[in-house]
Amino acid sequence: MRIAITGATGQLGGALCLALGPGHEVIPLGRDQLELESPAAVAQIVATGADLVIHPAALTNVDGCARDPAHAYRVNGLGTRYVALACRRLDAPLVYISTNEVFAGDATRPYFEYEPTAPVNAYGRSKLAGELAVRELLDRFYIVRVAWLFGGARNFVRTVLRLAGNLPTGGLRMVDDEVGSPTYAADVADAVARLVDTGDFYGTYHLVNEGAASRYAFARAILDMAGYVDLPITPIKLSDYVRDSTPPPYTPLANMAGAAIGISLRPWEDAVGAYVETLSGQAH
Repeated sequence: MRIAITGATGQLGGALCLALGPGHEVIPLGRDQLELESPAAVAQIVATGADLVIHPAALTNVDGCARDPAHAYRVNGLGTRYVALACRRLDAPLVYISTNEVFAGDATRPYFEYEPTAPVNAYGRSKLAGELAVRELLDRFYIVRVAWLFGGARNFVRTVLRLAGNLPTGGLRMVDDEVGSPTYAADVADAVARLVDTGDFYGTYHLVNEGAASRYAFARAILDMAGYVDLPITPIKLSDYVRDSTPPPYTPLANMAGAAIGISLRPWEDAVGAYVETLSGQAH
């Protein structure tokens, strides 16, 4: 199968290329090959002749989205609309990568796939716009929501380890009242590969590593697994951390639809351990 992957040089896009490359003809579309903010993106994707399009490319700088919500909407909302229009012309299914931030974050348990969305920030609204465009234009699609991704060149795990190696004045401070689903990009890519191989189990999926953690607990696990067991972290509140965006405070995702067809991801702690071990190997 010919599979076009947007954002192919990004964190998840790169993992998808690796996961799907052995069994399919992968067509990587980076920024140089795809003008996501322009209607020209439709023809650029159509020219690939893809049998399936996977669309992880997005403006993911959450604070940047808050500073320029119109830009976020053009890239994440209208850009996804162009990708969906291309899929209509190709008569090809689409895998759209969405986010936990389409939810308000006021729940008391993990969100199921078809619960009402109510994003509280510009990033979440722009990604929800992409979901709506996909549902409006296509009959064959997978909407895959992910959360708190790590595994690329820049991510939370790397940031915590960098700070541990160059401890800032006052030590590490991490928010303990923002809770989500830490998720390894490589695990998502493998799950997406299994999902598209089902052939036609279309719909909305939450493909995240099992379990949930606060930013504080996530950072503590990273440090412990990397050997920084004695390095203290000071817990702080979301209200103490001034930023342009307002993150939803509680957005763990429940993988019900994927698990029902045999697609589950390992616990987040196991995934973090595997990734930290990978980074340790690279350092040597």
